[in-house]
Amino acid sequence: MVEVTVTPQSSLADRPVQVRVRGLSPSQLVTLRASLTDEHGECFQARAFFRADGAGEVDPGHHAALGGSYAGVWPMGLFWFLQPDTLFRRLVKRDVAGSPFLVRLEVFDGLRLLTGPQDQPLASCEAERWYVAPGMQRVPIREGRVRGALFLPP
Repeated sequence: MVEVTVTPQSSLADRPVQVRVRGLSPSQLVTLRASLTDEHGECFQARAFFRADGAGEVDPGHHAALGGSYAGVWPMGLFWFLQPDTLFRRLVKRDVAGSPFLVRLEVFDGLRLLTGPQDQPLASCEAERWYVAPGMQRVPIREGRVRGALFLPP
């Protein structure tokens, strides 16, 4: 049974996570895809192609991506290389304290440049990426023409 995991499942957006796929056949070619929908409904995706090792595992932190959104060993590549489906859109988190970005990680058999609704992943999981740690206090700043927010730890 194929399984994809992200550890830790919930973390701050600037903290690294470990993505692993287990249960593949040795040397099996797979596509790992990360996707999220922002607060405006825009979809962002990244994908990378991997060949499973002899134990049937893929770890982007140790195995080089063969292509896709990036190539080489990038432990956080699936998160760093998220691109919008609509050109000229930027990934911006407006509600930093109220909710996380939910990043869906999926693994597909073979090399998939495009995936449609008929393409079922072998496995999937979800990662929460928070922008503010629990207990942080947000203080709005308005001084002259300066606008901003000060975040104070508990």
